[in-house]
Amino acid sequence: MDQPQTAHPRWKHRPAGSTWGDFGPDDQLGRLNLLTPEKVRQGVAEVREGLSFALSLPLDYPGGSALNPARHPPVLRPTVRRGLVNFNCLLAELDAGRTDVMSDDLAILYLQYSTQWDSLAHAGSMFDANGDGLPEALYYNGYAAGRHVVGPQHLDDTGVPATPGAAGASTSAAHALGIENMARTGVQGRGVMIDLRAHLGDARTLVGYDTLMRVLEADGVAVEPGDMVCLHTGFADVVLGMRRHPDPAVLQNACAVLDGRDERLLQWITDSQVAAIAADNYAVEGLPARPGPACCAALPLHEHCLFKLGVHLGELWHLTPLAAWLRARGRHRFLLTAPPLNLPGAVGSPVTPVATV
Repeated sequence: MDQPQTAHPRWKHRPAGSTWGDFGPDDQLGRLNLLTPEKVRQGVAEVREGLSFALSLPLDYPGGSALNPARHPPVLRPTVRRGLVNFNCLLAELDAGRTDVMSDDLAILYLQYSTQWDSLAHAGSMFDANGDGLPEALYYNGYAAGRHVVGPQHLDDTGVPATPGAAGASTSAAHALGIENMARTGVQGRGVMIDLRAHLGDARTLVGYDTLMRVLEADGVAVEPGDMVCLHTGFADVVLGMRRHPDPAVLQNACAVLDGRDERLLQWITDSQVAAIAADNYAVEGLPARPGPACCAALPLHEHCLFKLGVHLGELWHLTPLAAWLRARGRHRFLLTAPPLNLPGAVGSPVTPVATV
C-alpha cells in the first residue's frame, strides 16, 4: 500500500497514488493548496487587455431534467411580507404614505444542475483504510460517510421539503470537505485552456493520454503545477443552441470527453499537479465510462480526482467565447477567478467563473 511517512488517526493505509496526508492530516482542500500567492501572481501576469469573460451558463440551462433525472431547473418564488405577496409589493398597503415598491424572492436550486464545482465530498469510494479486510465508504483524506458526510436514511427526508424555510429542514451535510472550504480560498490563479474542440470538432470523441498530448504539443500548451486546467469541447455551446430543450440522444453523441479508464491519462493528472480541472461538458469524463472490471468505479476520473488526489472538478462551464479569443491570439493562459457559493455543508455549488485576459 502507498503510505505517507506519518501515522494518521482516520486511516492506516491510503489508496495507491493518492495524496492523502500530503497536505496535512486534516486537509480538506486537496490540490487547491497549490493555489499559492505565487500562482495568483502568475495568473495576474496574464492580464494584458483587461477584458473579462464570464464562463457560466444561465443557471436554468441545460433545461428540463433529461440529462439527469435527479436534477431540475431552478424555481423562483416570492417571499411573504407581513401577509402580502412580496413581489411588486406596495408598502403603502402596509404603512400609509409609503412610496416604496418592493420585490424579494427565494430560489429552489439544485446545486449541480448547471455550471458548477464538485466538492471533495461529491464522490468517494469503498476502500479498506484500516487494513481489516472490510472496505468502508470514504472520501478524500479518509473522511467517512455517515460520520463526516451525513445524510438521511429515509426518502421522506430527501428532495424539496413542503416548507423550505422551516427550521431544521436541512437533512444532509458535509461536515468535512463541504464546498465552503473551496469558497474560502477565493479559487483564484492561473487558468490554462486546452482547446479540444479546435482539433476534434463536435463529434463524440473519447480523449485518452495520447490524444491529449497531441493537442498540447500542437498548440504549444504547457501545464505547470498549481494551474487550473479548462477543457474546451464545445458541449456547452451545443447545449445553449438547444434553448432549454436538450435532446439527450444528440448530447450523448456530442463533443470530446476524457477517457477515465485510461491509466496513463490519470497518471498525467497526478504528475502534472494541476490544482483543478473544469470542462464545458457534462461530467468532464465519458459517462458511462468504457467497460471495466466489475469491481471498479463507474466514474473512474471522479474517483481519481476527487477521492484520491483532491482535485476539484468543474462541469458545464461556458468556455467557447474565451477559447476563441485565446486561439485567435495564440494564447492559452489567463487569470481565473472561480469561487463557489460559501454554503457550509454543500457537496457542490453553482459558480460564475470569470477569466481575465
